[in-house]
Amino acid sequence: MDWRRHFVWYPSGTGTKGNTMSLAPVGIVGAGRVGAVLGARLRASGYPVVAVAARSEASLLRARTFLPGVPVREAAEVVGASEVLVLAVPDDSLAALAEELAEHVRPGQLVIHTSGRHGRAVLAPLAEVGARTAAFHPAMTFTGSDVDVDRPCVVGLTTTDEDRAAVEALALAVGGTPVHVAEADRVVYHAALAHGANHVVTVLNQAMDLLRSIGVSDPSSVLEPLVRASVTNTLAYGDAALTGPVARGDAHTVAAHVGAITDREIASTYTALSAATIERALRDGRVDESAAAQLRGTLSAGIER
Repeated sequence: MDWRRHFVWYPSGTGTKGNTMSLAPVGIVGAGRVGAVLGARLRASGYPVVAVAARSEASLLRARTFLPGVPVREAAEVVGASEVLVLAVPDDSLAALAEELAEHVRPGQLVIHTSGRHGRAVLAPLAEVGARTAAFHPAMTFTGSDVDVDRPCVVGLTTTDEDRAAVEALALAVGGTPVHVAEADRVVYHAALAHGANHVVTVLNQAMDLLRSIGVSDPSSVLEPLVRASVTNTLAYGDAALTGPVARGDAHTVAAHVGAITDREIASTYTALSAATIERALRDGRVDESAAAQLRGTLSAGIER
């Protein structure tokens, strides 16, 4: 399918509609790790990126690196120069930015934001003056470096039925796979991504800290094969991928682990995740109620010590 046929095309010059058409001009407010990369991806797909707003030195550097030649303007000027406006700012700044830009947007202008948490409601001030609004969240960890430019990912969309094809076209243009999320489900959607990705970073760093504490000089090389296999198997097989002492009902090993971890932060994480794992193993039939009760008791004893 040619995604371009679903989007709004504009004459390449003035006057009446001709045979030569171009994709709608894009403006980006926020040249952070996400905004600069999305701009580069859209540009590579043929969208003219006509202006970008960047305030910090880091954002200015990203704008120059990822979008060379694109003028840096104030946010209101970016709005005026674009037909598609991308708001790539932190979640907690989005509502205030929408209020600020409401007097500048035009009826029919498409405004999308990159927040995972928010749907269209946060852009209500813009919709009230006739802008078309949508949530457009790339489900990817962005580093702000060139490795991000070619990484495929899902894009979590919340849009109207009328704008569905246009916003899907943008998702395809940045190399994404569009997935639609209802307005009421945005927070749960974002919580799932944070829990599944951000918390893994904490767990892996804690595991590497433990290995360093016993003199392992390269803990990542020890964990990498195991972690890759675990992630691959879990995504393919769900709870059936679970291995380890909890899945075996080995309360003595769990007790030994709890006793050996002296770092309180890591011990707290280990205990909480072990408790959750016990319940999943029980539901999946990996352990019976008796083994689960023994494992719970082991964790409780560890917390009390």
